Amino acid sequence: MSDTPTTSWSVGAPEAADYPAWRELFRGYCEFYRVPMPEEKAELVWSWLTDPGHELAGLLVRDGDGRPVGLAHYRPFARPLHGAVGCFLDDLFVAPEVRGGGAVDALLGRLREIAAERGWNTVRWITSEDNYRARGKYDQVATRTRFLTYDMAPEAPAG
Repeated sequence: MSDTPTTSWSVGAPEAADYPAWRELFRGYCEFYRVPMPEEKAELVWSWLTDPGHELAGLLVRDGDGRPVGLAHYRPFARPLHGAVGCFLDDLFVAPEVRGGGAVDALLGRLREIAAERGWNTVRWITSEDNYRARGKYDQVATRTRFLTYDMAPEAPAG
């Protein structure tokens, strides 16, 4: 697909029949970050996405034929320093064959609308430092922060 934006995208929550298409998109996302995706993980994440009581929610962007071609997984997070709630975008992935056509804009646009509807004061995400193509888009639609991210294993001794 060319870099010409298209206006035929639709964005909405995943439905039960979307599991196979979502699973392939999630597999692509996991492969990009070199993280294994056993079927058990896919089933667990899907169960979270389809459980209205779970904090994780999802969006799928569909092409003009209704085919899911991208995903976003997001959740609210408390921001005590600001006395507010924000939206954390955990995962964002668009199929390589439609990149540059506006699908990611549709996902981010809908996420921005959801944040506004729910009174969340920011949409935040992280990406790999070497994810240059995506960072080019992110630099257009968001402000890069000065914060670094750390992960600490629960079983690791402190200090």
